[in-house]
Amino acid sequence: MKIFHFHLMPYAHIDLQAIRDAQTAWVTLSNKHYDPVKGADLYNEYLDQKEFADELGFDGHVVNEHHQTAYGLMPIPGVMAGALARRIKNGKLAILGRALPLLNNPLTVAEEFAMLDVITRGNFIAGFVRGIGAEYHSFGVSPAESLGRFQEAHDLIIRAWTEPGPFEWDGKYYKFKYVNPWPRPYQTPHPPIFIPSSGSLDTIRWVAQKRYTYCQTLAPFEGVVKTFDLFREEALKAGYESSPDQLAWSNAIFIRETDEKARRDIRPHLEAYINEFLTRDPAMMTPPGYSTVESIKRVRSLRGYRNVRQTMEEVLDKGIVIIGSPNTVREKLAAAQDRGKFNISLTKTQFGTMPHQLVRENQIAIAEEILPYFRDRAPQPARMAAE
Repeated sequence: MKIFHFHLMPYAHIDLQAIRDAQTAWVTLSNKHYDPVKGADLYNEYLDQKEFADELGFDGHVVNEHHQTAYGLMPIPGVMAGALARRIKNGKLAILGRALPLLNNPLTVAEEFAMLDVITRGNFIAGFVRGIGAEYHSFGVSPAESLGRFQEAHDLIIRAWTEPGPFEWDGKYYKFKYVNPWPRPYQTPHPPIFIPSSGSLDTIRWVAQKRYTYCQTLAPFEGVVKTFDLFREEALKAGYESSPDQLAWSNAIFIRETDEKARRDIRPHLEAYINEFLTRDPAMMTPPGYSTVESIKRVRSLRGYRNVRQTMEEVLDKGIVIIGSPNTVREKLAAAQDRGKFNISLTKTQFGTMPHQLVRENQIAIAEEILPYFRDRAPQPARMAAE
């Protein structure tokens, strides 16, 4: 298994009561609650954590994109990836991913990602997303155009990477007289492509057809298993058998010496993450036209959609995060790998309000107790019941 270090870079200093009062951490939570001085400290702490993860031997280093939210402070993930590009020496560098439909000019992504691929000498993974529903309110983009804009932007970027220019592009959403980006990607024909999703049927089917890597965002694990099974079914319909290397599970891991100490130390930070940072207006998350009714029902079912507060115990029971002693975490992650038949773990070592020192201790524990055990581990077949 490859274990990537995934960071959301939340505004950990947020007044949690402000989120409760606003009833959301997205779009309408006033940025008066953001302190640039504290934000500067956080950005540098988070970059230190990413660089430290590379020293510790994580297989990859992931940043992502979100807008107008305390949940994640990376509206332009290329800035963070650029800061890391010459510092990452061991693992892959990945942006998972740029929200293509929100952009008026997707060629900027073709250029940005090609630059990162060249600077890292082919050590870069490209991620494309449609963006969550709330972000269409932030950008004033019609959610009804989301899927079409995403697919056309993707096709334009791939052609720009693989076909010598200049050429003309006359699409439904994007029109360019000259497509001729400099530089071109370092990797041939282009960087590997990962597509994160919350479980949309449209996205799963499309990723399987393209033979890309599908990344399941945070969700109860039983739903993750169903999603991965569906991906394998769609791959067979597309004429091939998918590999565990095409499936990535987004999770969060926290390790202490004992299960009891792990639960005690992480409780306030995990419950803040689940109950405050993830608080969103359901109407904004599913704007009209963004998804088919079938996909909306599926995503809500996958997530066990609830608009109530959850305890740490409820989150653990759903398998959304893995917390405990080294032995407990090893057992749970191995069991998840075998059930889900995936080979990539997108692991958050910081979430919610976790302070810097606690994150570093967690990173060290994962590096020492988890990475070596899973380095050469593949999904194991289900054990036969004893006769």
